[in-house]
Amino acid sequence: MNAHVFRTLAIAVVLLTTARTAGAQQSISDVLSFLVTNRTIPTDDFVRDEQAAIATRDTISKLLVLELATLPSSSGGGFSYRLDPALGTVIRASDSFGPLFTERSLLAGQGRASFGISYSSVMFDTIDGRNLRDGTLVSTASVFRGDTVPFDIETVALRIRTDTMTLNGTVGITDRLDVSAGIPFIRLTLEGDRVDTYRGRQLLQASGSASAYGLGDVMVRSRFNVFRSGASGVAIGGEVRLPTGKEEDLLGAGRASFTPRFIGSYEQERVGVHGEVGYTFHGVSEALTYAGAVTAVAAPRVTIVGELLGRRLSGVGRLVETTLPHPRLAGVDTIRLTSSGETADHLVMVAGFKWNVASTWLLTANVLRPLTDVGLNARWVPSVTFDYWFQ
Repeated sequence: MNAHVFRTLAIAVVLLTTARTAGAQQSISDVLSFLVTNRTIPTDDFVRDEQAAIATRDTISKLLVLELATLPSSSGGGFSYRLDPALGTVIRASDSFGPLFTERSLLAGQGRASFGISYSSVMFDTIDGRNLRDGTLVSTASVFRGDTVPFDIETVALRIRTDTMTLNGTVGITDRLDVSAGIPFIRLTLEGDRVDTYRGRQLLQASGSASAYGLGDVMVRSRFNVFRSGASGVAIGGEVRLPTGKEEDLLGAGRASFTPRFIGSYEQERVGVHGEVGYTFHGVSEALTYAGAVTAVAAPRVTIVGELLGRRLSGVGRLVETTLPHPRLAGVDTIRLTSSGETADHLVMVAGFKWNVASTWLLTANVLRPLTDVGLNARWVPSVTFDYWFQ
């Protein structure tokens, strides 16, 4: 009876503070913290409750920032040119328009430049394999030892959506060196509820929403061609992500990161294979990045592309449930959602095409599909890009 009375009083206090707090929240970080850290189930272990809640909040925040601060940008491929000594004029270096996100060793060509704009919209469905939106994400629960269903359970539902428009540009400094940049503009919306279910009776504990608009982390990239044989070759590159996104709204990492890359391509007349490997330093997570792509010239104006993109993440953590005995109630266990520090691989499959609509206008359309349950994931992520290459 005492435990029941204490629990009822705790819920009443939280409901009163919720009405005041939810209206005052502004930033995405504040609303996420409000929804995840204000737990009400009496566990008589405030320290573990707080540690687990903070770890959960920080992991969700990092995973979201990781998705936004490391948005894949279109490769610097498209139209590549070289000087033909026999003809004494500049010609296309390859009939292929190159991969989607994987870099290739062919560069734009001296004096060549492009400008593009891309758009993608993502509604995140899962986090580390757990449904994020349907209210089954367990925050805290109490269960009688030996039972499979908790008698008191608190769950969180989060609806997170991002809409991103990115401006891309590439300039060929020399035939062996080019520089590109990506400037993302992001709209991030977050809505959430926290519900307590006590012996089958549901009670809304908290709800909140926030949105943010603004500049994300700007990307600057460079490639240098080390070896070239026809359309094949080897290049080295580097990418810098600048902390231009607003950190409190999770639009940016709040720190600069650097990723050196090694790039290789092998292209025949109609088919090409491309790969790259890199390592990100000082980002949200230090990560080994790798990518591979197969391109096929389906028609003179169309290139079909399939890709695999991967990241081995460390320092972000994965959400896990821990179970410990209740310190005062015999035969009762407490389940908490928290975070582990394990390293994990995030794999994404990409399929799409590049279509030379007219002149040097290039339309790129693709869809991403996650192959692992690591981090935040959406079932499908479509995106479209328009590029114009200056002749």
